[in-house]
Amino acid sequence: MKEDQDPQLPSFDFKSFMVDKVNAVNQALDSAVPLRDPVKIHEAMRYSLLAGGKRVRPVLCLAACDLVGGKESMVMPAACALEMIHTMSLVHDDLPCMDNDDLRRGKPTNHKVYGEDIAVLAGDALLAFSFEHIAVSTVGVTPDRIVRAIGELAKSIGAEGLAAGQVVDITSEGLTNVGLDHLEFIHVHKTAPLLEAAAVLGAILGGGHDEDVEKLRKFARNIGLLFQVVDDILDVTKSSKELGKTAGKDLVADKVTFPKLMGINKSKEFAEKLKSDALELLQGFDPEKSTPLIALANYIAYRQN
Repeated sequence: MKEDQDPQLPSFDFKSFMVDKVNAVNQALDSAVPLRDPVKIHEAMRYSLLAGGKRVRPVLCLAACDLVGGKESMVMPAACALEMIHTMSLVHDDLPCMDNDDLRRGKPTNHKVYGEDIAVLAGDALLAFSFEHIAVSTVGVTPDRIVRAIGELAKSIGAEGLAAGQVVDITSEGLTNVGLDHLEFIHVHKTAPLLEAAAVLGAILGGGHDEDVEKLRKFARNIGLLFQVVDDILDVTKSSKELGKTAGKDLVADKVTFPKLMGINKSKEFAEKLKSDALELLQGFDPEKSTPLIALANYIAYRQN
């Protein structure tokens, strides 16, 4: 895996694209969760929701919608909902009963600022509101597509998706006989589902055909696993300051990671293959409209934090 951004997209300014989309998402998130009574929980929700972050999931959702011919306004509530759920998973992940982390996005974790009780409730509130936001705020989309999107999102984070991956991850700590299939199961369920949901929701709400939806599902599955492989590599090769979160924590927790199973070089080769497989799935779409998704896959592959 190369250190720099892949140079195959000279005419596309990915940085500007990301800045524009991230700004739009941040404004929409700020409007969606205003500071109101009870102040404490809304403060805690906003603290983690607006703490920065790469916004990869909402941007993927917007790009998938555009790819199938939809408008940004049709999918922005879903893009925000994905970030609310992602934030919930981070807030809960950082709790002492889970990963017990003090640092997230370069700031103290939610429970360090608001206490464990409020952090749990803030995560719960973000999760519940994410579905309300799609149901109430989505415009220009038929009700059947909205219901289908909500169903997809719920499945992706439940006992067949995110929660399943989390449970198997937790129960695998300290095990010595964990193989590659087991590790892939964890991350196909733990890291990939929200990225998969982002692409699928963008395609559904943007009016895509079933074939488009399934191609984008597979694309996102690949970049979801890619995201985790790169995360594992960065965890052992970068400092806490560079990452904005605690480095080396997987080693301390005796977690099974791709570098631990395959070594750094093989992990980098695996990441390269996942990226290639993902990009192959975009063939057949409008080349210009698929450019942001190609750039996003490259960004995930070559990111440094």
